[in-house]
Amino acid sequence: MDILTAINSRASAIKLGTPGPTRAQLDTILKAGIRAPDHGRLSPWRFVILDGDKREILGDAMSAMRRRLSPEASDDEVKKEGQKVMRAPTIVVVAAYTTPPGKIPEIERIVAVGAAFQNMILAAHALGLGTMWKTGQPAYDADVKKSIGLSPEDHIVGFLYLGTPETPGAPRESKLDGCVIQL
Repeated sequence: MDILTAINSRASAIKLGTPGPTRAQLDTILKAGIRAPDHGRLSPWRFVILDGDKREILGDAMSAMRRRLSPEASDDEVKKEGQKVMRAPTIVVVAAYTTPPGKIPEIERIVAVGAAFQNMILAAHALGLGTMWKTGQPAYDADVKKSIGLSPEDHIVGFLYLGTPETPGAPRESKLDGCVIQL
């Protein structure tokens, strides 16, 4: 699949199933990520791979976060929060490492990781896999970050859900109206 076809046909899956990516596919996806532009060649990305039972580490942390932030939440609501990790057989937590501060501004490191994330999504799509880019409160929670081996200072750019598309999404319409300022 050429790059323009990948860009124009890519869409977030509505539902993912098994199988998830093979080890070779996952390596291809991760290598695509680290090919992103990176001012200063700092390699600010951190990828935490969670598949199979390892997803429960994140799920347990998400449930604990829900209980801590919403003590009035029912047991079902807390459980539901943790079950979100079961949406896909593999999750790659894509994070930006931005400490210590340096001459490259923090925002540039975070944007580089966003570019890495997009490369990974396009690589997965080219391999026939489905993806979802998820965030939410767990992406910003220090305890969730610590539970998966990140520092509280790291920035989770998103959770990359990977699997076989059971219900594919539709590509968005390509409209530039309102997005372009011509001087």
